[in-house]
This record gives sequence, C-alpha cells and structure tokens, in this order.
Amino acid sequence: MSLLTIIVPICAGLAVLLLVAAVRAIVIDTPEDDRTYKDRPPRFWALLWPLVLPLSRWPGRWMVQPSRARWLTMLRQADLDHSLTPEQFQAGRVLAGLIAPLMMAVVYSPRGMAPAGLLICAALVGLYLPVTWLRDRMATRTRRLLRELPFFLDLLTLSLESGLNMSSAINQAIDKGPAGPFRIELTRVMRDLRAGRTRADALRGMAERLALPAVGSLVSALVAAEKQGASLGPVLRAQAEQRRNERFMRAEKLAMEAPVKMLFPLLLFIFPCTFLILFFPVFSRVVQEGWLN
Repeated sequence: MSLLTIIVPICAGLAVLLLVAAVRAIVIDTPEDDRTYKDRPPRFWALLWPLVLPLSRWPGRWMVQPSRARWLTMLRQADLDHSLTPEQFQAGRVLAGLIAPLMMAVVYSPRGMAPAGLLICAALVGLYLPVTWLRDRMATRTRRLLRELPFFLDLLTLSLESGLNMSSAINQAIDKGPAGPFRIELTRVMRDLRAGRTRADALRGMAERLALPAVGSLVSALVAAEKQGASLGPVLRAQAEQRRNERFMRAEKLAMEAPVKMLFPLLLFIFPCTFLILFFPVFSRVVQEGWLN
C-alpha cells in the first residue's frame, strides 16, 4: 500500500468536513432578513435572495470601514440604501461573477469545453456589471433630482409666501409635486421630523444622502436663515433662480459637447456611406468606358 492511497482519502474526508462546516455556517447560522421596514431589493437580487442573504455574511468579514462607507454612499445616491446593504450588494456581485461563466459554458457547450480565458473574462464581466448598473442608476437619479429641484423650490416658495410654515410647505410640495426622487427625499425629511429630529438635522441628513453641491448649498442657506431668524421665502426664491440658471448652463454645455461626440460616428459610419453613394456612379462609368484597362 503506497503513501498516496492513504493521503488521498484523508484529504478527501477533510475537504468534505470543511464543505459541510461551510454550508452549515452559511445556511444554518444565517439570521432571517426582516423586510418590515425595508424596500424590495432590485430584481436580480430578489431572484437570488436565498443565496444573497447567506453569502452577505462573508464580505462583512473582510470589508474595511472606508470601503463599506463608500459603497453605502453609492447605494444612498441610487436610492437603494433601504433595499440593500453593502454586504448584500457585494454578495450579488459574487453571484453574478459565478453565473456569467456558467452561462458562457452552457452557450459554448455545443462546440466543446469553453476556453479558460473566456470563462475568466465572463467572470470579470459578471463582477463589473452590477457596479455599472449602480453607477447608471446614480447618474439617472442625479439628473432627475437636478431637473426637479427648481420646481419643488418654487412650490416651497409659494407655500411659504402664502402664510404656511416650513413643515406645512414641505407637505404641500409632497402632495402637489410630481412623483420623483426629490419628492421621496422630502418624504424622508418629514418622516425624520415626525420621529423627533430637528428640521436642521433632517435637512442635513437629506444633503448627506444626496451628496449634491446644489442640495448642500440649499440646506446651508436654509439652516443659516433659520438661525438668523430671516424669512425663508426670499432665500428659496434665490435658490430656485440659481438652480434654474445652473440647469440652463448644463443644457448649453451638453449642446456644445454634442458635435464633438458625433464626430466619431460620422467619420466611421456616415461619411463612408456618403462617399460610396457619391462615387459609385463615377466608378461604374469609369469601368464601363474601360478607362481602368
């Protein structure tokens, strides 16, 4: 009996014991997720939630506090902080990185075994896709916030100048304003006020969640005016006018960037087709006359 025939069964038994211990630690020791005060997770995470929840315990062991704070800020800016924790988001990334090469292997199976490099590339794409989706969601929400901000400031200004206090003005803006991310943020502000937080703390919490210079400037102006006892109506009117000018300047900037962005598609797709259409009759006539012989 060789030494190898003894070592292999021992190693296999240890591997089985480690696998059983890992499954027990992941499945049995995982606490239940209470969704009473949380929103429904995004569709991908909701479909894989039985796997996301146990796997989310492991990123918390190696994720350092600055990294967790950065991911939490990104989730807040995407309005997902009430749906996912940073650990659950990272668990979804891991699952996407495992599912992508499996799908690639299934697609490649009629041709045989998929190359290892292709599977590694698929895994990297699966890991990166959730981050790309999160950043796109953040950018889309930021654009909507900046577009809605002047209108809500006008509503608050009209409500204050009609004799309402700040809390009633925020309620009027929530009731009369269009559905969107800024309306959701105002709803959170009112929820914080009902929970006992001061108005300044609730507004600072909104500015911290959004992390936008325009909202930070608005909150600073409101808090300063409230401390000094000044009227909030003129402050909100000036802020609304400034935000409207900034939106106009952003539109001008995008209009000036459009020709530069269109240059590459024009050179690659439009100009070759145009030249082909223009010179094809000339080339046909040259061939018919025999000038190329």
